[in-house]
Amino acid sequence: MHPPNPFQSRLCVPKSWVILSCLGAGDMFLSLKLIFLVGVCLGVVVADLPRLQHRPAKPDGSLSVLVVGDWGRRGTHNQSQVSLQMGEIADNVDVDFIISTGDNFYDNGLRGVDDPAFDESFTNIYTAPSLQQQWYAVLGNHDYRGDVLAQISPILTERDSRWVCLRSYILNTEIAEFFFVDTTPFQDKYFTDPEDATYDWRGVLPREDYLKNLLNDVDSALRESKAKWKIVVGHHTLRSAGHHGDTVELVAKLLPILQANEVDLYINGHDHCLEHISSPDSQLQFLTSGGGSKAWRGDVSSWNPNEMKFYYDGQGFLALQIAPAQVDVVFYDIAGAVLHKWSVTKPLSAAA
Repeated sequence: MHPPNPFQSRLCVPKSWVILSCLGAGDMFLSLKLIFLVGVCLGVVVADLPRLQHRPAKPDGSLSVLVVGDWGRRGTHNQSQVSLQMGEIADNVDVDFIISTGDNFYDNGLRGVDDPAFDESFTNIYTAPSLQQQWYAVLGNHDYRGDVLAQISPILTERDSRWVCLRSYILNTEIAEFFFVDTTPFQDKYFTDPEDATYDWRGVLPREDYLKNLLNDVDSALRESKAKWKIVVGHHTLRSAGHHGDTVELVAKLLPILQANEVDLYINGHDHCLEHISSPDSQLQFLTSGGGSKAWRGDVSSWNPNEMKFYYDGQGFLALQIAPAQVDVVFYDIAGAVLHKWSVTKPLSAAA
């Protein structure tokens, strides 16, 4: 077990320190370095979630995004084949950036900032020219089994300028806001019954305070958001018919916040499948993209067919096309075939 940070304090950092505009590789590195130094090295509690800016490159302000999760296996378990198809689709849709839903490095995260697994599972795998865009990642439970501070360190962004990974943060794209949430600390079993795993809880303990502050920050950020589309990204499932099923702690603590703030999409990994479940009592849609490498578990639970829009037990990824009045969701398999399409519209005058 990693020791607690001896410099942990309750000093709060003003919000103005962490509203950052990331326009290029140099700006991105400096922005992440500031967050890392303030939030980790000094052991302070950051007031409000860090905010990053990704300005739309397309004239109409629309966005094209790919989402992949549970991938980091040095190219094995078809990770390289998924990457190949991601490159093809990214080129076709003129992708703006890629989202990772966590479990970025199996089985036990990274050993440090110089761990060759970073190159072997990321830099040397996602080599297509169309994938040389920014990657925005969250941590998964397997990432917490390694050196978490290494994975969120700006040193990795210096090694590969595409890489952005923080515990929790907001990505503003003008047309949409993405709220990345650190979901691993919510799960009781990682603390009470970790089995043979060792988790790096530096920066998380005391857990109760960490979760309370995080939920308050997410609620406040969502409530204040004026974005046309609100999209929350986490590693763990909220609703899923897959191997892990619902994450009961998130259903109890996070889901009510998402519903109260009219979030449009919750996107996760953790279950190694592709999945779309609709909410029976709100506009919220649950999208699982955890097919980045090892999949085909074969254990699928029954689900209300009125809510279960799509389930695929294999490998692949999803694409989002986000425009002012419409969001299109497309799931692709390892061969690049379209498995499922879904769209939602809003009046052009509507705002969150």
